Amino acid sequence: MAERTRMFTSIRIGNVEVKNRLALAPMGAFGLVDRYGCYNQRAIDYYVERAKGGTGLLISSVTKVENTVDSMIDGFLPCTDIDPARFVLTASEMTERVHAYGSKMFLQLSMGFGRVLAPALAKKPPVSASAVPNFWDPSVTCRAMTIKEIEFVIRKFGEAAAIAKRAGFDGVEIHAVHEGYLLDQFTTAFTNHRTDKFGGDLRGRTTLPVAIVKEVKGTVGKDFPVVLRFSIKSCVKGFNSGGLEGEDYQEFGRDADEGYTIAPWFEEAGYDAFDADEGSYDAWYFAHPPVYQRHGLYLDHTKRLKEVVSAPVIVAGKNDIPELAESALAERKADMIVLGRALLADPSWPQKVLSGKEDQIRPCIGCHVGCMGRGFEGKHLSCAVNPACGRERLYRIERIAEPRKALVVGGGVAGMEAARVLSLRGFEVSLYEATDRLGGNILPGSVPDFKADDRRLIAYYERQMEVRKVDVHMGARLTADQVGDMDVDVVILATGSTICTLDVPCSHPERMVDAVSVLEGAPVGQRVTMIGGGLVGCETALWLAQQGKEVTVVEMLSALLSAGRPVPFMNKDMLLTMMRREGIREITNTSLLEVTDEGAVLVDNHFRTSTVPCDTVVTCTGFKANDQLFKELYGKVEHLYNVGDSQVAADVMTAVWQANEVALNVS
Repeated sequence: MAERTRMFTSIRIGNVEVKNRLALAPMGAFGLVDRYGCYNQRAIDYYVERAKGGTGLLISSVTKVENTVDSMIDGFLPCTDIDPARFVLTASEMTERVHAYGSKMFLQLSMGFGRVLAPALAKKPPVSASAVPNFWDPSVTCRAMTIKEIEFVIRKFGEAAAIAKRAGFDGVEIHAVHEGYLLDQFTTAFTNHRTDKFGGDLRGRTTLPVAIVKEVKGTVGKDFPVVLRFSIKSCVKGFNSGGLEGEDYQEFGRDADEGYTIAPWFEEAGYDAFDADEGSYDAWYFAHPPVYQRHGLYLDHTKRLKEVVSAPVIVAGKNDIPELAESALAERKADMIVLGRALLADPSWPQKVLSGKEDQIRPCIGCHVGCMGRGFEGKHLSCAVNPACGRERLYRIERIAEPRKALVVGGGVAGMEAARVLSLRGFEVSLYEATDRLGGNILPGSVPDFKADDRRLIAYYERQMEVRKVDVHMGARLTADQVGDMDVDVVILATGSTICTLDVPCSHPERMVDAVSVLEGAPVGQRVTMIGGGLVGCETALWLAQQGKEVTVVEMLSALLSAGRPVPFMNKDMLLTMMRREGIREITNTSLLEVTDEGAVLVDNHFRTSTVPCDTVVTCTGFKANDQLFKELYGKVEHLYNVGDSQVAADVMTAVWQANEVALNVS
């Protein structure tokens, strides 16, 4: 294992020394606050777990400095202004415990969301720098903030910083000239049409963030560090329209040159560091990069940023591969690495790197389902591959009092997660997999280059089977009689699912194949019609189009990516944008009727037929549970459990969470 020397050197931000160059990103603390905007026990446990895992600097969730101008529903985000005494009480317990592990903690302070506040979360009509359309509902026009309101908010930043200092925070981060949030809406020309001192030219549009840092420093002193959350560029082609890397487009928001121009102004005003990234809500797949984005996607721009400022540059952007993080620091592309979802997936990421156990890091797979996706559903922050995230106290692994034996049938992620947790609890675990490879349905799903993170997850679980000394039997398909004859105390079935087939007339059966077979190597012609526009169908279609195939996607619903669990917005937006860039044709409200010599015969929801000429029809209309073994054993085997796709064909999060829940609690 390579030595990570730079990563574990200390760094100073203002007058605060941080023990290493790894920071927890400021992610939304959904479900981690009470109705007064103060931290609950879940939040305290969540942050302490990341400090315990070795992270040098923890940056809190976005915390509002007031909730009257940019007003959202109570209890959604932390807020220093609703009950300051209660905020200090709960936050001080958290900072005291974080400090016990040698970590520092900064409180991220925000004036709010402005045009990107979802109307469902707003208590009042949304505000912005100017009268511009709301991101989520363009029919709603935001009200321009008055000078009196702006000056009120500036004062609130100073008051909030004083509250942060009393609560034991080591500094604050200002949210944000970043991602198109309310403060950022004052700095970009496409959202700031003001003619007063807070608008006009580029210098005028930076008046507000400059005034904020001066107010904070004037209130709590120059020695209290103030970091700026800063997007170097917006990556925007227009309202609700983002660009793609490598695409030639006119920047509608802040371009990189503008970012390099204003950063020194902010440093001169008093900001002690830059927490840098790219993107905006209009290009959310840059600000919250999904699986389809490359790792380290901001590093070229942060390297240039370091050439124009002397303050430390902290960088986010999928730098969660240790070798990449170390090289970014060694090559002076950044001074500090922010880990966001990587620390949701594995809060011990820093400690594992430091102790030479990089191959035991549980990777983020870029799905957003357990973190941002749950936020959209009104649920608490967590992680698809780490069910304990956000509920650390409830999901502590406790060892059994006496040795017991467990049988796990199935070597996909559900089976391997069950085996991992059971072994940690002290069970003697045997796992039987019918095929010659571990991974289940993630194996074909991880074939496209843009799904490499899924392959990292499989590698993690394979390594866990070795480390935990799970007795793995490959190529072993068990019958109900064989299971019944085994001397075990617990049986967990995780036998997965199979792709559904379509029973339609087909003149040439060799021209019709399912998506899993295609991903596993089945040949397809130049012209491909994909039947099924769910996540697997769309990803397979994109993969084929990237190989130069001419692809049409046919979906029976009114839009692609509509069935099953909602695909988180940033993943959905980027996938569809990539598909359209590749020229993939979309046909909705339509089903496959038959396959003829001419191609795919379709019928729409008005019973009109049409034919799409093609060489191959690829079907991907869902998966069905492999639950036959469970049905045969139910009522015959004591302590029998069925988890993952063999219970209900769903996704990685469902598989991992069900397996973890059962393995954590069986006795």
